[in-house]
Amino acid sequence: MTEETFKLNNDVEIPVMGLGTFQMTPDQAQNATLDALKDGYRLIDTANGYMNEKAVGRAIKESGLTREKIFISSKLWPTVYEDENAIDDTLKRLDIDYIDLLFLHQPAGNWKEGYRQIEKAYKEGKVRAIGISNFEGATLDELLDFAEIKPQVIQTEAHPYYTAQKIMATLKPYGTRLMAWYPLGHGDSSLLKQPIFTQLAEKYNKSNVQIILRWHIQAGHIVIPGSTNPSHIKSNLDIFDFKLTDEEMTEIAKLDTETRYYNPTPSLVAGYANMRMDFNSQK
Repeated sequence: MTEETFKLNNDVEIPVMGLGTFQMTPDQAQNATLDALKDGYRLIDTANGYMNEKAVGRAIKESGLTREKIFISSKLWPTVYEDENAIDDTLKRLDIDYIDLLFLHQPAGNWKEGYRQIEKAYKEGKVRAIGISNFEGATLDELLDFAEIKPQVIQTEAHPYYTAQKIMATLKPYGTRLMAWYPLGHGDSSLLKQPIFTQLAEKYNKSNVQIILRWHIQAGHIVIPGSTNPSHIKSNLDIFDFKLTDEEMTEIAKLDTETRYYNPTPSLVAGYANMRMDFNSQK
């Protein structure tokens, strides 16, 4: 178990490591969340669009932990950005009174109205921190100009092949923290088996995956690897008994070739605004 946290730009503390529930069925998400909380995770990430918020909420209740001990992040889907009940509905599905971190999931649809809704909920105490997900380039610049409350976190693809340097350079003046999805490069074996990770795994008696997750945290990233395998969930958290040297961090930095696994074309992103789901029908 770890109590290590990062302090966000509004002084809210967020655990450095969490469980991601992307592409999990409700049953998988409930079981994985329970396993993670038992192992010592204190950050759970979900989303409207994952269709497993209710399951995550059930696991939180079943864990026996007090609400204050668990940091919960979720995301509004573009089709509900203009729905004034969207945040209350998210709270109901999770069966909680407040969300620790709420993201705009995609820069699609009327995202300005969605951001205003999150800002309002933030002021009302329903949300403790504001996040944006998948924003970059001109759209990110536009959001930063528009935002009354600058985002505390950006969730974006990040791994040793792609460290989102341009995005983070834009956000640096605001102290926005990066939360990495695809933290292991979408499971790309060429990344996982890079010689530097194999060498360091032997040195520290860890796995290549554990070395990469440790790199993320030392790079200042919040990291949310997703797994439904109880042993993987447990081992992913076992990264707090060693530290990579500055020289090792520099060597890993040489792997950054700006190689991405998700290509957010304009047409793909625009399509999210029409991708309607009945979030309240989830099991």
